[in-house]
Amino acid sequence: MSGQSVPIPEERFAREIFGPLGGIVEIGAVVATGTWAVAEASVGELVSRRRDEVDQLLAAVRAIGGFSDASMAIADELGWLRDHEMTAPSLLLWSGGIEKISPRCLEGLEEPSVVRRMCRMGADLQLAHFLQALVSAAIVEGGDARQSAERIVEALNIAVALADDAGRSTAEGTFRTWRVTFLPSILRPKSSAPESGKAGFRAHAYALEELLDD
Repeated sequence: MSGQSVPIPEERFAREIFGPLGGIVEIGAVVATGTWAVAEASVGELVSRRRDEVDQLLAAVRAIGGFSDASMAIADELGWLRDHEMTAPSLLLWSGGIEKISPRCLEGLEEPSVVRRMCRMGADLQLAHFLQALVSAAIVEGGDARQSAERIVEALNIAVALADDAGRSTAEGTFRTWRVTFLPSILRPKSSAPESGKAGFRAHAYALEELLDD
């Protein structure tokens, strides 16, 4: 949130949501193999098998941001929800570079212990960014914070299940990570965020806390 009054195109918020979602489904596809073998992962198979959940998540996203058909079409344009090649370097990006690796030697990224570490870090990171993007879109859309928080929790629960069907990741854990990662820089007194934006983040943080952190 900036202090400027220039409207931000809704397509930007859609991309900020669908970007992390791409990481979530790629990580989920690897986790679903049960072997930590990137070559065995298939995003297409994961999405097909859980089509109803994915559709429910996309419907919740549309409602949260009040997104148009054009903005929702970005999810398809990005291609994350279609079958595509999975690589260990992409997991390295989703995990924020948790592994130190030489550009001349990428084979180490394929080791199961390394893949597992990247997936776990990546799931934590991308779920937190996904939640931040959802909250930001909800604030810009306006409306009742409690109602939008309920939709956010619906989308987040599905995203968590897609990222990690083994149950290591949780919506509650993602909320706590998001709260300490994003809120301090937004809510601090010298933040450039407008007071209306701070109020929106506080309202959503309180509503999410009631739903996820009792």
